[in-house]
Amino acid sequence: MAQTAKTRVTAATPWGTATVVEEAKVAQRAGERRFATVCQLLEVADGERLVWIACTTDGTVRRGPVTLRAKDIERLVDALAKQPELARMLAR
Repeated sequence: MAQTAKTRVTAATPWGTATVVEEAKVAQRAGERRFATVCQLLEVADGERLVWIACTTDGTVRRGPVTLRAKDIERLVDALAKQPELARMLAR
């Protein structure tokens, strides 16, 4: 997800405020529970890039471990195909 200066999305990290460069999102379901895993490529002021992975429910980010089933990983790989910089970071 490319951002312009006006629509720049930021995230707080231990390294300071970071800009969201790209994002891949995978909707998931366990029984009746619906949630999503979000994978973001972030960039802090000095240019260092970070990868952030989280789980969301009802659009709210939840801390804690993220669990992906094999079919969810396949869908994440498909979503990463549309986010080349994030895919390169994860391939390192």
